[in-house]
Order: sequence, then C-alpha cells, then structure tokens
Amino acid sequence: MVTPPSPPPPSSSSSSSSSLLLSIEPENLTLTLIPGLPDDLSALILSFIPFSHHARLRSTCKLWKQFLSSKTLLSFRRNYLHFFNLSHLICIFPEDPTISSPYVFDPRNLAWCHLPPMPCNPHVYGLCNFTSISHESHLYVLGGSLFDTRSFPLDRPSPSSSAFRFDFVTQNWESVSPMLLPRGSFACAAIPNSDRIIVAGGGSRHTMFGAAGSRMSSVEMYDIGRNEWVALDGLPRFRAGCVGFMVGNEFWVMGGYGESRTVLGVFPVDEYYRDAVVMKFNKGEIGKWREVGDMWDEGERRRLGRIAVIEDINGGSPSVFMLDKTDIFRYDMDCNRWKKETSIPKKLSDESSVGFVALNGELHVMGSVTVSDSSENRKSRQNKRSASLFLQIYHPQKMIWRTLITKPPFQQPLDFKTAVMCTIRL
Repeated sequence: MVTPPSPPPPSSSSSSSSSLLLSIEPENLTLTLIPGLPDDLSALILSFIPFSHHARLRSTCKLWKQFLSSKTLLSFRRNYLHFFNLSHLICIFPEDPTISSPYVFDPRNLAWCHLPPMPCNPHVYGLCNFTSISHESHLYVLGGSLFDTRSFPLDRPSPSSSAFRFDFVTQNWESVSPMLLPRGSFACAAIPNSDRIIVAGGGSRHTMFGAAGSRMSSVEMYDIGRNEWVALDGLPRFRAGCVGFMVGNEFWVMGGYGESRTVLGVFPVDEYYRDAVVMKFNKGEIGKWREVGDMWDEGERRRLGRIAVIEDINGGSPSVFMLDKTDIFRYDMDCNRWKKETSIPKKLSDESSVGFVALNGELHVMGSVTVSDSSENRKSRQNKRSASLFLQIYHPQKMIWRTLITKPPFQQPLDFKTAVMCTIRL
C-alpha cells in the first residue's frame, strides 16, 4: 500500500474538516473503519484512493460503503488533494442513457466504472443529441431529441425539455425542473463561481435523419439552488448544432447551423455558421449579445470542428482548441482566427467518428480501433475481434504527445458521431 502524506498541522481548515467528519455524519466512521488507526487518518487514507475504484470498494464492508457514499469524502479530497491529484474523469454516454448505462473512464488509472441507467419513460425512446454537463459532484443530462409513442406521426422525432441529475455521492439519478422550451443539439455551459447553467439555441434534429428538424434562438438559465429556469434574451438568429463555453464571465456560442438550402430542389443541405456570439455576465447583470465576425474565410473549411476548452487554474483566460480532421487549431481571440497548433501523430481510420475533450490540462483525441484478442480458453482457439479505445493525448504547454489504449467494458465500438461526453473532477 502506498503510504499517504501526513495530515497537515491543525489549522482552521483542517479543524473544520475534522469537525465536519465527526459532526455531520458520525455514523460513517468508527474506530474499526481501518482497525488500529484514528478516524481522521483512516478517512484521509481512503480519500486518496482514485474515485474510479470506489464502486468496487463499497462492497468491502458497511462502514466503507457509508464513508465512500458521503459528502465528507468529497470534502476531504478537495481539502487535502492537489488539483492535479483529484480524479479527472470522462463521462461517456454510448447510447440512449435510459436503456444503456453511461460509463466513467479514468485515463490516469485506465479504470472504467458504469453508472446506473437514467430513469426511463415508457412512452419515449431513442434519446440522442442531448447535452451532459458537470457541476461539482453532479452530472446533468439536459434535453435531446427522441421519439414519443403518443405523438403522430410516430416516425417524427420531437425535442425534449427533460432534465436529470446524477449524484456521484449517492449514486442516484433524480429528475429536476424541465427546461422552459424543449431542445436538442444546443450550446450549454456552467457559469463559474455560481450555481447556474445556461443553454442556448438548439432544435429537434435526430441522429437518424441527416438534415431535418427545427431550429430555435431561445436562451434560458437554470438556477440549481432554486431548481428553476428563467428565460434570457434570445440569440440574434436561429442556431442549432452549436457549441457553448465560458471565457471568464462571458458565454460564447460558436458555429452551428441555421437555415438550409436544397440541392436540385430535393436534398436539404445545412448552412453552417462561421461566426460566434457572446453574452457577458457582470456582477449579476446579464448583458446583450455581441456578435463576433467570421472565424475563417469562405472555402477554408465547411463547418466548425469539435471543440475542447482547457481552463487556466490560475484564473486566466482558457485556451480554446478545435479538432478539424487530423489537425488541431488554437483560437486566437485577438484576431478572431484559428491557428494551427499541431497534428495528431496517428491518423484514425474513421475521421468522422472521433472524440475530442480537454481533461486535466491536456487534449484527448479518441477513436475506436480493432485488435485481435486470442483466447486460449476457447476450444476453437480462433482470434476474437474486439474494439479498443485508442487515445492520443496532447499537452499544449509541453507540446508533447503520448498514447494510451484501453478495452472498454462494452462490446460495440464507440460511435463518436452519436456518443455524448463531458468531463468531471472529483
């Protein structure tokens, strides 16, 4: 066992943590949590275990299950673990989360754990194009597009206004107040230093249909403490399929599509935006939308690529990156242009099905690869083809690449064209 560092000397913060441990949930800890060790030291040791292993450890004994399912655990981790030593996890929704379990992946420890499926509504199915976002120890699933057996015609998808929240402490889902307007394929971000989530734009398009569905410009904000949504000033124009992120106290909405045109008067084709719009939040006041011009020239690229944002832990402006096929670009806000940063070392077989997220100061480019898995236990001794997840990880400050490969717990290859992902720090 790796010996954890000694607890810091008594101080106001450590005293408050000890008080929290003993006063809020005293039933979670006794002298037998780890036999022969004081309660605080036992809790500290368990707090250093990566979060991705907690699900297996909960079955050790009742006391461990109680402690590993308590808010005290998260308090200890935030008080005693450095930012980079926290568990930086990728939440992956391979399919409709009401019928297929979401998964959490820990790249540092190459560990997977599944989450329970989201509450199911027997009247709807085929949920896709929803948005997942994390806030503290919670994971939110908002909106999306689905089919409803109570609607007509049955083969026409409808947008959803439902909102669900998963608590990593209690390991339970709960339904929260639905959005004011149903939407899928929308921009979304958590506003820093506040318990608020903002959503913008969206529509009703379903992944089964390449080009169809409605578009919208409405914007609303969710107050987590009050469990209510409020409407804000709408976008300057209809925008769906867009991406949203925060830059300081500004909410940026980039890319997406609006109106569509037809080819030969039959085939609908989306008109993709090359610009962005920005809303500023200043001391509780919400500003008006500011339009940013085109970020690239016509003919340079057809649409915005996948976006990942690396936060500055020192409080500076985040770095915004875009994956366009095999190249990674960095956004220069001063000149409103994308500048090439690097290219991925190994080209993936399917460039359209690639995951791209920012985690712990690094960019993760993910794709499914097929490897041969020889099973000696099988009488046939034939090679079994299985899909693995190949990660190419880039560190922008060090400008170096590294690679990882892992075997996901699900059999089918991840289709990143439809899979939904977000990150969380616990």
